[in-house]
Amino acid sequence: MTARPRHGSHMSRRVFCKAAAAGALLSPLTGCMGPIFRQQSPDASLTPVDDESPGSTRLISSVAHPYGMDYVKIENVALVTGLSGTGEDPAPSPQRAALLAEMNRREIENPNEVLASPNTALVLVRGYLRPGMQEGDQFDIEVRTPSKSDATSLRGGWLLETRLSETAVLGGQIRTGHETAVAQGPILVDPAATADDDPALATQGRVLGGAVCIKARQLGLILDHQHRSIRLSQVAAKAVSDRFCTYINGRRMGVATPKTDEYIELAVHPRYKDNVARYMRVVRSIAINESAAQQLERLKLLHDQLLDPVTTETAALRLEAIGGDQAIELLKEGASSKDKEVRFYSAEALAFLDVTEAVAPLAQAAIDEPAYRINAFSALGAMKDGAASEALFGMLSLKSAETRYGAFRALTAMAPDDPRIGGVKLGSGGKFNYHVLDIPGPPMIHVTNSHQPEVVLFGKEHRFQTPLFVDAGPWILVKGNAGAQITVSRFAPREPTQQRIVSTNVDEVIRAVVDLGGDYPDVVQMLQQAKNLGALPSRFRVNALPQSGRTVDLGDEGAQPESDKLLTKAE
Repeated sequence: MTARPRHGSHMSRRVFCKAAAAGALLSPLTGCMGPIFRQQSPDASLTPVDDESPGSTRLISSVAHPYGMDYVKIENVALVTGLSGTGEDPAPSPQRAALLAEMNRREIENPNEVLASPNTALVLVRGYLRPGMQEGDQFDIEVRTPSKSDATSLRGGWLLETRLSETAVLGGQIRTGHETAVAQGPILVDPAATADDDPALATQGRVLGGAVCIKARQLGLILDHQHRSIRLSQVAAKAVSDRFCTYINGRRMGVATPKTDEYIELAVHPRYKDNVARYMRVVRSIAINESAAQQLERLKLLHDQLLDPVTTETAALRLEAIGGDQAIELLKEGASSKDKEVRFYSAEALAFLDVTEAVAPLAQAAIDEPAYRINAFSALGAMKDGAASEALFGMLSLKSAETRYGAFRALTAMAPDDPRIGGVKLGSGGKFNYHVLDIPGPPMIHVTNSHQPEVVLFGKEHRFQTPLFVDAGPWILVKGNAGAQITVSRFAPREPTQQRIVSTNVDEVIRAVVDLGGDYPDVVQMLQQAKNLGALPSRFRVNALPQSGRTVDLGDEGAQPESDKLLTKAE
């Protein structure tokens, strides 16, 4: 199932003013990032590369368009357990019938009695397969009760394993396609939502990283109707594979395979695994059958276009598509330009070529210019250069929560085993990532509500203030009277009461909650409630990620926002 991608646009004020007069090559700043930097959403769009090219050179974009760049919705009905009397016995419906059939298939005893329990609820599950998704990739899923459900809350619930597939209504009946993902896990409900005040929010939530892809998505190029031929399919595939290759079992393999006279299958190059949209733009910027003389002439033209802010983004992409020493030298020149746009787009292309000279301008752009931040972190995170990891680590101590967490996310993508950010897996079955960073800067605690369950403590010294009285899920109570001790207690039906007595140190309390069976949603609820009550002095942020769609500020290029100045230990 394939849909043509929607086109978005993002343009700086200078480009907007010059465009009408210049009539030159324009290419939008998409802000496209992988799930590392944004919530997974079907609204992502692919921005096409301009089909025109200097001289007689033909680019892939002039003969083919992308395949597989849409987001595919998958869904199913499922059962949630572990509720504290907030579930329901669902009324007869096609959804109930489908769930009963699945429970019978799995040989669950007395399925009607299970559904009748107030501690279970029938839910609708939905997720989206992103472009280029591979077998084993994890992603978020949304969970909600049906519109006429009597269930009052999903807080504390656990989604039992369910298999997801595409669905469509054909001939008045619901038809399902091949199963493409399996989902299960704890449900994160908005910590502030209550069944009385926010019934809609209380009966919906997400399982972060709770779905696993079991069938890789195809990615490729479709030759336009007037260009379809076996020969062109082979020639175009060879051009792409000459530029990009992967290694399978030690063998060098090109990423492009001509399948028919109209379809070329693409493998995702590892450097672009978190930025498939950019990968496709670069692939479509590759030249077909270009001689050395033609390339040399085109490089001269691209040099002039790179140094012009109006055409610099497209020129940088095309130089990235060429690769090689000559293209890199031109991009290095652009990366040292006095113009903010030329400098950024040149450095961004250099990063995907893993050239050290990309690091300094990209790091500065991430600090100084919010509009460039999302792309700067994506580019830095794709590098294998040690200078990039050092620059990102240095940004972990900034004042800006968005910059700090953006740098952390990029660093974990680049070097997940870096001991400076090394974390542990906590929760039932190691379901969420937990990091305590020994860094300077204002104390900040960050949690996520998309991509993957993760708690990050920026700084080691975080303490709750007493008195404290908060919940951590339906069964765990966190209580601290005046003093330096906090009692974490678990009260669950048909279980003996369990307790842990710890200090007010946030790290100790989190570990006590997990030790008593708490999971990621329970930890997030505890932290959110403590912050709302004024018992958590540390800054608390949820999904402080760089945002796309911002306008570039082309004013004083030497100014540095006060919120992003590097902190010294004295500060």
